[in-house]
Amino acid sequence: MSSPAKVLIVDDETGVRLLLELVFREEGYQVAAAANGLEALQKVRSFQPDIVIMDIKMPIMDGLETLPRIKALSPLTKVIIITAYLEATTMKQVWERGASGFLYKPFDLRDIKMAVRRLVEERDQAYGT
Repeated sequence: MSSPAKVLIVDDETGVRLLLELVFREEGYQVAAAANGLEALQKVRSFQPDIVIMDIKMPIMDGLETLPRIKALSPLTKVIIITAYLEATTMKQVWERGASGFLYKPFDLRDIKMAVRRLVEERDQAYGT
């Protein structure tokens, strides 16, 4: 049996971070959180997440700037972008920078759980577990 996936939640909205931390802990994942891109990069180094769920609009370092840096530090880490502001040009940048998926805010918890579950299944199949 594979080890529980590690999920990093990156959002400057405390309520969103706390909600997603609670949801994914209840789902059996190891969870860490960060309030901006700079904190996220530190967590990627120390926590080594399998999956990052990240907002685009954040102070200090936004999601578009953080995404390629996460992929450079940890190429196998999958990143799901969550945002209320996704224009066609931004969507193109999200995919070009290595995102594995995106969801609009407000999101349905079933959708985000399903997206994470799918990425965990892909990870497990890649490692033959």
